Amino acid sequence: MNKKTINFMGAKNILFAIPIVIFAVILVFFAIFGVEVAIEFKGGTMLTYSYEGEVDVNAVKSVVEGENYGSVNVTLGTAVNSSLNTLDVSFSSNEGLTAEKQGALTDKLKESFKDNNLVLVDSQDVNPSSGFEFFLKCFVAVIFSFILLVIYIAFRFKKIGGFSAGVFALVALVHDVIMVFGTFVLCRFSIDANFIAVVLTVLGNSINNTIVVYDRIRENRGLYGNSISLRELTNMSITQSLSRSINTTLTTAFAVLAICVVCAVCGVISIMTFAIPMMVGLVCGTYSSLFISGPLWVLWREHRDKSGASVSGTPKASKKNTKDLASKGTIDKKKLMV
Repeated sequence: MNKKTINFMGAKNILFAIPIVIFAVILVFFAIFGVEVAIEFKGGTMLTYSYEGEVDVNAVKSVVEGENYGSVNVTLGTAVNSSLNTLDVSFSSNEGLTAEKQGALTDKLKESFKDNNLVLVDSQDVNPSSGFEFFLKCFVAVIFSFILLVIYIAFRFKKIGGFSAGVFALVALVHDVIMVFGTFVLCRFSIDANFIAVVLTVLGNSINNTIVVYDRIRENRGLYGNSISLRELTNMSITQSLSRSINTTLTTAFAVLAICVVCAVCGVISIMTFAIPMMVGLVCGTYSSLFISGPLWVLWREHRDKSGASVSGTPKASKKNTKDLASKGTIDKKKLMV
């Protein structure tokens, strides 16, 4: 067992330091550059054009920015109900674009890209209050999923301190959400509906890996009892879960990577804003399940056991010593009764 078990608890400081350093980088990058919020959450206007041939996204963005209508995001796609190629131009703002401004922008784009036969096929305005309400509902959905997962783990793993196991599984999930957010920040992606979709998907994958580790800990505790320490038990359980979790994650991550490559070749940016954070989130979710939730749970259990021993250890020892002395006749039993 000792030869095959990896000492993850011995490397806990390094395992904890890696995400802390990444968090610091994300925080600095966010403080300097910020992050763009899409019109789904902030409000604004989205114009959808059909086009022919090839369109340079950067050239379109340069033309639109020249009109000084505010922050703009340009993406290419394909209409769901037809084979039309679509060009989406979205403005995140509190007021949106008036009909006059939309007409002027359309004329400017048609003039700049005459060979592409641009046609305005859809125009949508999102009210800022509606965007905030949508964001609030998404946030509530994530929090509600957190609560349900903690309750589920608390009931399923009662034998290994279910509630504490659930809390540290939640810590791992918060780590995953921050990593996904950091991917959007570092890649300069807008926070949109894809962000919520990636977060919920990554949470499901991460909690599954965490449950696998906890299940191993519970099974090994039943097999070995108290013959091995909690650290040895956790090292063994993580080692046994390592290959399964990594293989599953790599298989999924490579599939998502293939999607990223196809999107990059075809220039479909809208799907890449989902695929890239998803790939990063899967890897980070596996990392947190294996190297954060379990070791943190062990440290908490050791701290709790140590605190309990320091509080109750002396009276128990004194009582035991008193009984031993009384049995030997060195203390008067009547005095003990008093």
